[in-house]
Amino acid sequence: MDVNIYLSFDGRCAEAFDFYARVLGGTVESKHTWGETPQAGDMPPDQRDKIMHAQLRVAGKLIMGADAPPQWRSKPEGFSVSVNVADADEGRRVFEALAEGGEVKMPFGPTFWAKGFGMLVDRYEVPWMVNAQPAA
Repeated sequence: MDVNIYLSFDGRCAEAFDFYARVLGGTVESKHTWGETPQAGDMPPDQRDKIMHAQLRVAGKLIMGADAPPQWRSKPEGFSVSVNVADADEGRRVFEALAEGGEVKMPFGPTFWAKGFGMLVDRYEVPWMVNAQPAA
């Protein structure tokens, strides 16, 4: 069994995945538009260039996502994507990059459990937690 994150976007999935690949050091493995699917004719013309499915691999883990048609999309809430790194400087770099254009919920800083931790919602409305905690 494998469990993966699947993110829903408001039309900016391709942009978000390219951004996440740069920030997290990952590779976008695939991006397929709604216009490339058998359902292309059922989609409004302005939705056909939006992402039906994308995959991003980061450190062996898979993040998937899509541009949900407006009637199916809801704002992400009730979860956070958690990034764990061993080094506080790397944690701060990732946190600051993800926070640019977004909203910091808890500034990145030392805690009793980690060298650094912070929470934010990025410019794509995705909630993140960045944790710099050495391996046990």
